[in-house]
Amino acid sequence: MQEHLAEKPQPTAGSREWIGLYVLSIACLIYSMDLSVLFLAMPAIVSDLDPSASELLWINDIYGFMVSGFLVTMGTLGDRIGRRRVLLVGAFAFAVASSLTAAASTPQQLIIARALLGVAGATIAPSTLSLVVNLFQDEAERNRAISIWGTAFALGGLVGPLLGGALLEYFHWGSVFLINIPVMMALLIAAPFLLPEYRNDEGGKLDLPSVLLSLATVLPIIYGFKHMAADGFKPGQLLPIVVGALVGIVFVRRQKHLVHPLIDLGLFGVPSFTASLMVNLAGVFFVFGIFLFQNLFLQLVLGLSPLGAALWSVPSALVFTVMSFQAYRFTNRFGPVSTVIGGLIVNAVGTTAMAVAAYAESLVGILMASMLIGLGFVPVILTTTGLIVSTAPPERAGSASAISETSAEFGGALGVALLGSLGTLVYRMTMDQVNLSGFNEAQVVAISATLAGAVEIARTLGGSAELPWLETAKRGFALGFAACCALASVTLLILAAVAHNVYASEATDENDAPR
Repeated sequence: MQEHLAEKPQPTAGSREWIGLYVLSIACLIYSMDLSVLFLAMPAIVSDLDPSASELLWINDIYGFMVSGFLVTMGTLGDRIGRRRVLLVGAFAFAVASSLTAAASTPQQLIIARALLGVAGATIAPSTLSLVVNLFQDEAERNRAISIWGTAFALGGLVGPLLGGALLEYFHWGSVFLINIPVMMALLIAAPFLLPEYRNDEGGKLDLPSVLLSLATVLPIIYGFKHMAADGFKPGQLLPIVVGALVGIVFVRRQKHLVHPLIDLGLFGVPSFTASLMVNLAGVFFVFGIFLFQNLFLQLVLGLSPLGAALWSVPSALVFTVMSFQAYRFTNRFGPVSTVIGGLIVNAVGTTAMAVAAYAESLVGILMASMLIGLGFVPVILTTTGLIVSTAPPERAGSASAISETSAEFGGALGVALLGSLGTLVYRMTMDQVNLSGFNEAQVVAISATLAGAVEIARTLGGSAELPWLETAKRGFALGFAACCALASVTLLILAAVAHNVYASEATDENDAPR
């Protein structure tokens, strides 16, 4: 084990540190809410601003794009000039951008405001996580703190739609963004008294060409995969991905020759860091892809309304939230390596159960499997996040946190796009065997392309669930869903074996016995 991972007596945290953690967590909750709250406001925005199809796409995507593109830059900037300083500047900018977003009167203004909101939001995740590492030096306390930090993200996804829906019921759509302002103001007031400052005085200046290259790497790749997920695979979508990958090669080469690189490539030479990063990415990859399928399955195959599907998904959302808060108990009790390996195995059991339930078209089976996935997934993600930031030297914790968050962004985009493409392939292979000679060309294309198209054609024709071709379409979607879950199960088990060997070779968890 490397020296900085060795178990040493460390000072325990006091009330100031714990209060500081909760302040950071509330900021994370707001950041997480803004990733999803726009979807609820979109009908009102469309009615009020009348955006074009292209503008609507950018309104939806620009926040996530900017967050993804600036995570590494903001994380490294925090290491260089001060993590608390970057967080405070970001919180102020987040409040200003939120007010601009709420006040937007044209689609162009809204796109610009959401872009600024994304740049500001990119300061929050890496800065808060690296500050958690500064606040909690004792390993057991740090594990608990990271669990609370992760709970804030889970609660943001759960509370955001509920709070946003309540505000939209009575107020202008801009109200869902105005709620950010008092929280960020409270952070600005409290942080100087509660949060320590940390910076690496020997970090050097930020290399602007590296910043531009990192943006030109991340943004095209995320863009390509997001549109692949939304529109289905098209050869033209590979162009931005290839461009991003080529720029990424130039970026990596530049980092190798810089005295103070934007990303310390030496981190990837530490097997436990790379293994934790890959486990983290794979976990997000499969969960995002599978839960996208689950939501569509509940509505299109089982025939639930959007509200009904949302209500049936509440139990698994609660499992994710509760497990986020309790994950530290597993890490402290069994050690990080056993938690990661065990979590991957539980996750694989959950995806296997999901494959069976999808094949059987069982509502109860889907819900039980999604809760089982949550039981395995959450401890894995939070524990590997802790390993990533603790494996890195203290002066690079912000950069390591940003790499972790960027990996999660990539994992989510890849999972939705690639698993979605696999499911679509299985669906279309199934529909190739169906006789659709009674339909016109447009109807045949719609039915053969997606289950949503098939359901819509059945609805316009006044059809019912007994239509043979519609039943085949639903069966094809279920088979595609099951195939993706089966792939997840096999991959997660292989990943568990590989991670076990990597961690064992580094003795990352010397005291792996129950505590």
